[in-house]
Amino acid sequence: MILLDVASWALILAGSAFIIVGALGILRFPDVYTRMHAASVIDTLGAGFLFAGLMLQAGFTQVTLKLLFILLLFFFTGPVITHALAQAALHAGLKPEIDEDRRDRLRDGSPPDAGRQP
Repeated sequence: MILLDVASWALILAGSAFIIVGALGILRFPDVYTRMHAASVIDTLGAGFLFAGLMLQAGFTQVTLKLLFILLLFFFTGPVITHALAQAALHAGLKPEIDEDRRDRLRDGSPPDAGRQP
C-alpha cells in the first residue's frame, strides 16, 4: 500500500512538473508554433502522468475508468486540435520565427548541423 502511494505521488509530482515547465514554455517561447509545442507537452506528458497518478490513487473503481476515458479524450483530440491550429496559423500567414530557412538543407543533402559555428 505504501509503495502504491509513493508511485502515485511520484507520477502526480512528475505530471505537475511537466505542466509547470510547459506553462513556462508557453510564456517564454517567441511564436505560435513553438508555443504549440509547449502546450503539447502539457497535454501529453503532464496530463498523462497526472491522470496515471490519480488512477493509482483511485484503485480499480469506476473513477479509474472515468479518468481513463478523459485521458483517452486528451490523447486523441490534442494532436488533432494542435494540427488544426497550426494549419490555421499557416493559412493566416504567420511565419515561424527562426534565424534561417532550413528547408534547403534537406534538399541538397548536407548534414543537419552543417554551417553551424561551435
